[in-house]
Parts: sequence; C-alpha cells; structure tokens
Amino acid sequence: MPPVTKNLIIINVLLYLCTLLAERYGFALSDYLGLHFFLSDYFNLAQLVTYMFMHGGFVHLFFNMFSLWMFGRMLEQVWGPKRFLTFYLVCGIGAGLVQELFYAADYLRMSPDLAPWMLEQVHTDEAKAILHQGMNYVDPALGKLNLLVNSSTVGASGSVYGILLGFGMLFPNMPLFLMFIPFPIKAKYMVGGYAVLELLLGLSNNPGDPVAHFAHLGGMLFAFLLILYWKRKNRNNNGFYYN
Repeated sequence: MPPVTKNLIIINVLLYLCTLLAERYGFALSDYLGLHFFLSDYFNLAQLVTYMFMHGGFVHLFFNMFSLWMFGRMLEQVWGPKRFLTFYLVCGIGAGLVQELFYAADYLRMSPDLAPWMLEQVHTDEAKAILHQGMNYVDPALGKLNLLVNSSTVGASGSVYGILLGFGMLFPNMPLFLMFIPFPIKAKYMVGGYAVLELLLGLSNNPGDPVAHFAHLGGMLFAFLLILYWKRKNRNNNGFYYN
C-alpha cells in the first residue's frame, strides 16, 4: 500500500479509537474536532482539517477507509505521495467550505421564524447537552436551530468523493463491480451516478437524513477544479492517464 494512503487510514482509525475512549470518560471529541457552523461557539478554522479525520461510527469509518484504500492507492501510484496528499486535503477542505455555505443557507432560510431568545438559548451549555442525550427541543424552529448551531459534521467522505471523481477522470473506462449489480460499470458512469444521487438527496432536504450530501458534492467539485488546474499548469502531465 502506498505510504500516504496507508498513513491516512492509520490516522483515521487511531482518531476513531481515541473518540471511543474519550466517550467512556464523558468527553465528546467531535465537539472540538468536528466541523461546526461558523456562528457556533464551538467553531474554529482548524476544524476544516480536523473534521475529515473524525467519524461517527464504525460503519462510517469502514466504508470511507475501504474506498480510500480501493481508489486512493491507485491515484497515489499515479501522482506520487506529495500530490496525492495535496489532493486529499484540498478535497476535504473544499467539502468543508461547501458544507459551511450549506449551513449559512439553512440559517438564512429559517431566520424569519427565529426570535432573539432562540438565538440566546442555543448558545448555552444546556442546548448542547440536550443533543448529547439524544434529544432536542419540541419547538420545530428551535430544534432545527439547535442542530445547526450545536451539531457537527465529521468524516473523510468529502475527500473520498473527490478521490472517486479523480479516479473517474483518470480511468474513465475501467470496469467496476458494485454490490447488488451483476455486471461491470465503467468508472465514469459510476462517478456520474454518485454525483446525481448526492445532488438529488441533498435537494430533497430530508430533516431525518444525517448525511452531508453537499459536502460530498463539494469534495467532487474541488477535485475537478484541482485536476483542471494541474492540467493547465502542465505539472507532470505524463502522470495523467486518459482512456
């Protein structure tokens, strides 16, 4: 396994284990390392990097790391460790920035229904503690605002979706086998299908859906822009393979 891919997997696994250990002592690591809305008391700029190494559960971690291993190692072999690490981080940070824009748009949409006392209420320790107990306010507007201000986005999915798009651009005609589909699909169609699915799920704005779909799309967008930038700059252009 190439060194950057291997070390990224190790770091993600270690931080997940640290998260589990911290929870046993009543300490929520995601409160500090997960990505919060920029109007939250818990937000800091470093979270645009740290959030992508945090995960919300073993299944979340497993599928992200499996995808990183499956597709990331091939990109690292083509680009080399330095360029691949740059790509991974840019996609993750870009996904975080898009998620912040989504947070802001959500906040603007609900602003007409918010009273000043609601804004004060969600900036208290009590509001955060309610979410940690798996509960929320009964008032719909207050509950949604509490989720926006005091919950966080975690996971390497933005970077992973960027890797998927990069793989589709470098190896568009490579056949891939997916679960529940008995025939191979070319990489470019798989990536396009994922992008359309994420867009539809994001636009559906299902309040019960905890997945940051626009962050996934943000990772793909920044991956596309970065690859275009590299092509135009003609940096190591012989490292790009197109079928």
